[in-house]
Amino acid sequence: MRKILIGMLAGQLLAVVSVYAQNVNVPRYQLGIGLGGFVYMGDLTPNSAGSYSTMRPALNLYGARLFSRSFSLRANLALGALRADEAVYDVPEYRAHRAFAFKTPLAELSLLPEWNILGKNYESKGLAPYVFAGAGVSFLSVKRDWSRFDAAYFGDGSPVVTGLEADMQQKTPKAKLVIPLGLGLRYYFSDKWGIQAESSYRITGTDYLDGFSQSVNPNKDDAYHAHFISVIYRIGKKDMLDCPPVRY
Repeated sequence: MRKILIGMLAGQLLAVVSVYAQNVNVPRYQLGIGLGGFVYMGDLTPNSAGSYSTMRPALNLYGARLFSRSFSLRANLALGALRADEAVYDVPEYRAHRAFAFKTPLAELSLLPEWNILGKNYESKGLAPYVFAGAGVSFLSVKRDWSRFDAAYFGDGSPVVTGLEADMQQKTPKAKLVIPLGLGLRYYFSDKWGIQAESSYRITGTDYLDGFSQSVNPNKDDAYHAHFISVIYRIGKKDMLDCPPVRY
């Protein structure tokens, strides 16, 4: 009887140690580096999905703390540029005559809580869809260009002409609070390595991201979105005493 009790206690102790080891011996951090692009969305493009014809390349870097199988917190740095040029569009006709353009470098710092939908933050292999939302700051240096504007086409006193005069009195933002919203898909090859593809949208709260508002459409804010493909690397997991894991 004593041997049976000792065996049962030993089994329970082994189970507790195994569960503890599984909870402790997991990746704690995830690093990522990726390439992609920023896409401007605003008054200087007729496409509701954004100006892909003037898409600029971008670099994305991040470090994430993995708090559980499902939740993590990510510090993100994205570097790139935004650009738009109405002269590249033939339809509608007025855009070629208005011919507004802008460009700006963009550096975005953000903090992004992330939810791994299938709870696979610690998995060695497999697909892992995720979503995220957070807050950040975008640093800009907007250069607007109206040098090709055909005032005669629109006529003196038109909303475009008077609106442009008002826009020239408005300073463009140097830094802007943004709200990133996004989703992505990861594939883990091993305990450490994987790849991911993600897309995200930025709420900017300004109609002067492109430097123009009153002369175009003052009733709708500008925005931008981003697409990245990244290589990811997880760290923090160790082989516990070089022992094989206990399976149940």
